[in-house]
Amino acid sequence: MENNPNDSSRPDRKLMERNRRTQMKVLYSKLNSLLPHHNSRQPASLPDQLHEAAKYIRKLQMDLERVKEKKESLMRVEIWNDTMSRRINEPKSPEIQIHEMGSSLVIGLTTDTNSGRFIFNQTIGILHEEGAEIASASFSVVDDTVFHTIHLTVGHESAPDYWAAARISERLSKFVNDAGA
Repeated sequence: MENNPNDSSRPDRKLMERNRRTQMKVLYSKLNSLLPHHNSRQPASLPDQLHEAAKYIRKLQMDLERVKEKKESLMRVEIWNDTMSRRINEPKSPEIQIHEMGSSLVIGLTTDTNSGRFIFNQTIGILHEEGAEIASASFSVVDDTVFHTIHLTVGHESAPDYWAAARISERLSKFVNDAGA
């Protein structure tokens, strides 16, 4: 028998391929262990596992974006609150700031104690006319200044009405500017 150079390399290639497959199986198993599992009694096929992993990664990316937007919005509200608290001794014409977060709005309204209740009630009336759902409303009084904060949603999470947010912003801004004149 002749010594064929291909004979010695063939088992090496088979061994290398077996090792590669074993290593890929271990890596797929690790990836699958990181995924949330729905109570499934059958092990998912490899393509299904990869599909679920890709779907889960996309969901995590969307969740991350949503959290980033919420953080940015809350930071804007924090800056607004800081700005408003510094203006305590300034003349008290009504002011409004509106921050959009998808289908949610945060409204900051600053009034004096004399006109505060009227302007707040009118603001709530406008929000109801526009079909907004008020999640919470609060106020604090410092000297003769009232700081109102209103959290609301327009439309539904599944079908937000972005035009409603623009209409509400426009109507409230016009109302507060007219009330301050």
